Amino acid sequence: MPVPSKTSATILDGERVGAPRKDQFKEEQMSHRMILNQTGYFGRGAISNIPAEITARGLSKAFIVTDPVLADNGTAARITDLLDGAGIAWQIFSDVVPNPPIEKVQAGLKVFRASGADILIGLGGGSPQDTCKAISVIATNPEFEDVLSLEGLSPTKNPGVPIIGVPTTAGTASETTINYVITDTANKRKFVCVDPHDIPVIAVVDPDLMDGMPRSLKVATGLDALTHAIEGYITPGAWELSDALCLKSIQMIAKNLPAAADGDEDAVEQMGLAAYINGMAYSNVGLGLVHGMAHPLGGRYNAPHGLANGILLAPIMAYNAEYTGEKYRDIAEAFGVANAQTMPLEEARAAAVDAVSALVVGLGNPTRISEIGVDESGIQGLADDAFSDVCTPGNPRPATREDIEALYRSLL
Repeated sequence: MPVPSKTSATILDGERVGAPRKDQFKEEQMSHRMILNQTGYFGRGAISNIPAEITARGLSKAFIVTDPVLADNGTAARITDLLDGAGIAWQIFSDVVPNPPIEKVQAGLKVFRASGADILIGLGGGSPQDTCKAISVIATNPEFEDVLSLEGLSPTKNPGVPIIGVPTTAGTASETTINYVITDTANKRKFVCVDPHDIPVIAVVDPDLMDGMPRSLKVATGLDALTHAIEGYITPGAWELSDALCLKSIQMIAKNLPAAADGDEDAVEQMGLAAYINGMAYSNVGLGLVHGMAHPLGGRYNAPHGLANGILLAPIMAYNAEYTGEKYRDIAEAFGVANAQTMPLEEARAAAVDAVSALVVGLGNPTRISEIGVDESGIQGLADDAFSDVCTPGNPRPATREDIEALYRSLL
């Protein structure tokens, strides 16, 4: 892991602490870090490669971390049938819940240690994969068994147990990032852990596992992917390679999310790929205030993460607009806005915000935090948590606690 220099911000999975202002990047030279999977497989039937990858590494037993729905609906069986066919032993831990709490990580770790397994498979959306990552790093770094001490830039010394990341949603891109999010239920907060030791060695993005998602989950995870792409595109740490990945992902999501939500299989495949593409970028360059404000909505109100991002994305894009240079032109163009590159900049910025807002409304995602149970009494606590969230400093426009409180209040 590189040591931050005076010309670069401290990176928490791209969620930057003390991120420099945009104009500083123009004046200073800095190096850029990209941490990616060793191997990735994409396309229908991609899971068929899992047994050979395990065998090639001389490993013998897989520990599958998933949730009860995937364990019961036959999705996990698609993996275990392949392992059985290759003579590879396996065990399932399926006691994962949304917004996974510390206690579930510790429970899964106990079962893993007793299993004798030597490779992990994270099967599902962000919650199973985040739980899997925490198990992986604590198994080889037991001094962090409290889980809380992993918050932020985790100072682990040993690589985690090898992970194969197998997403069943097109949103978090946990299969290719170096971070995971855990819930501290005692304090009603979510915290981000960032560690290059947790990145899956193999990512397997197989849309066959995504087709059966409920529409509401496709919408929420798709809006999460869009938020990753837009925040990764406008964060001060963005650079040419991350820009290329994020802009391509925005184009793909704008084109495919509505059709994917309605069950179009080709669009579902494109969404899975789009999520992975922006995951490679945002994991290395950063996120911003949308995520900083969404995490408390999950921690305090158990709001699904993508749903919360969908509420916040367009309003915070409007808040950031004057701090994004020409980039909203590209976002507007990606959404099909005519003459986005030639219209006055202020109009292009407004068009980008309007396009994202129209997508959120058209998908039926909530647009007010009151729809998920927030009232005036909860605003101060949310603002406190968001102001201290590790994503917030990566925002292109500096946000005070008072700014954040006003943004929440405007969305009641």
